Amino acid sequence: MRPPRRIVIVGGVAGGASAAAKARRVDERAEIEIFERGPYISFANCGLPYYIAGEIADRSQLLIMSPERFWDKTRVRAHINHEVQAIDRAAKTIRVQGPDGVERMVPYDKLILSQGAQPIRPPLPGADLPHVFTLRDLPDMDRIVAWMEHHQPRRAVVIGGGFIGLEMAEAFHHRGLHVTIVERNPHILPLLDPDMARHLQAQIRRPDFTFRPDSHAVRFTREGVEFADGGGLPADLILVSVGVRAEVELARAAGLEIGVTGGVRTNGRLESSDPNIYAVGDAAETTHALTGARARIALAGPANRQGRIAGANAAGARLIYPGALGTSIVRVLNQTAGFTGLNSAQAARAGFTFFTSLTRDASHAHYYPGAKPILIKVVAEEGTGRLLGAQVLGERGVDKRVDVLATAITAKLSVFDLETLDLAYAPPFGSANDPINTAGFVAGHIARGDLPTVAPETWRRGQEFVLDVRDPEELLESGRIRGAINIPLTQLRDRLAELPDDRPIVTYCQKGQRGYLAAGTLLGSGFTDVANLRGGFLQLRLLQPDLVEPAQNAG
Repeated sequence: MRPPRRIVIVGGVAGGASAAAKARRVDERAEIEIFERGPYISFANCGLPYYIAGEIADRSQLLIMSPERFWDKTRVRAHINHEVQAIDRAAKTIRVQGPDGVERMVPYDKLILSQGAQPIRPPLPGADLPHVFTLRDLPDMDRIVAWMEHHQPRRAVVIGGGFIGLEMAEAFHHRGLHVTIVERNPHILPLLDPDMARHLQAQIRRPDFTFRPDSHAVRFTREGVEFADGGGLPADLILVSVGVRAEVELARAAGLEIGVTGGVRTNGRLESSDPNIYAVGDAAETTHALTGARARIALAGPANRQGRIAGANAAGARLIYPGALGTSIVRVLNQTAGFTGLNSAQAARAGFTFFTSLTRDASHAHYYPGAKPILIKVVAEEGTGRLLGAQVLGERGVDKRVDVLATAITAKLSVFDLETLDLAYAPPFGSANDPINTAGFVAGHIARGDLPTVAPETWRRGQEFVLDVRDPEELLESGRIRGAINIPLTQLRDRLAELPDDRPIVTYCQKGQRGYLAAGTLLGSGFTDVANLRGGFLQLRLLQPDLVEPAQNAG
């Protein structure tokens, strides 16, 4: 009988703990050890903002596994407060320092690196002040909670409008603080297309929940934050969330190849440049599932699945990791934003010729109480209609729509497939035509060329006759496009003589559907140069407000 295989894992939490558990299921005889630098072998790091917010009341609920329980369940030896100092690839050993300061050499047959990533802490004056924090682990969380309880801050500034930044901004707001989110980019959540991000900002802006885009912090002081433009913000608490940097120093010192994204470069089996060493999680460079490009996607879901595959392979299996889409979701106040696949900028960089569609629908049947608007933006390949990405915003039902779209992208479905997708329906949950189907209908029309459309983000007003087919009270409430002529859709067939036959006509309504119907009516009535404004008035007002006449001036 062969001697037991020795599998050593550096780092716990999502990737390392998953790798150890799966390795045990594949090889019952293997000797498996985890060395974790921190005091916890496995904890719910995605739950930290919700404990800070007070939504999770019991801190112990965040502790997923103790070393003792791990041993009892899996016979994996988990060592906390043990830091791996070096890897000797030739001898196949690691040097580990324990909490007593004593170092020892530990042999391995297979080594899995799951060290994660550290929050980037910009080297700004004042970054070491006691009210300036980052959030990575339970000790960070404990420091933030202790500061809040002891100092009772009233104003928080969050530097960075990504996922963690928004979750922490919501947590502070939940605790009664005035919150300002500072973002270097023109809008929060840079993964979203600008129109979707602006819509999100418009929905969540409050007197005590505000944004400062295009801003560069240059100094932290005891009073607040100073910016490159000379401005400043008062703050009793500052949270820095500007991204993470992969922990690869150990791998680099061992001579492992570091990829273009800054993570340990891996192949499909999650092997590094040394086939006896695997890398998973935030510190691993893998591939994007759709483009095949090198990618480092710092999310808990991919880290868990990578750990599972690396653990199985270290124990003798031959599993392949297909890459990740970066599917993600975040709740901010009353809104939820979901993302999967490629946004418009990413699709362009990847070399795709693509189009986008935007639909506004109800989260469930409009006549059933509680229905809320839900926006779905689809990015699809020209010609084939293949789904490349999607973004979803709303108060309810965002999660299931993002998951359906992620599944569709993984299955290489097209917008035409969305039209006929058979989804569960009852009035409390959806509509007979789900918002996913509606997204497919609209994108399908564009892909087939059924009806010419105008993209609101690129439309340049020329000599077009602009036809507003909304009801008059809608113009009074929300305004209209400058120079537009209003003929309600219900009157259009009786008033065709009022329209020019020697100029292009652009139709629009509030969201797009009535404008589409109007354009179809005109084309069917002999007008030849007709296009509908995608996304309607609401989308144009968001993207090109200069083209809009305010409501009080509407006639």
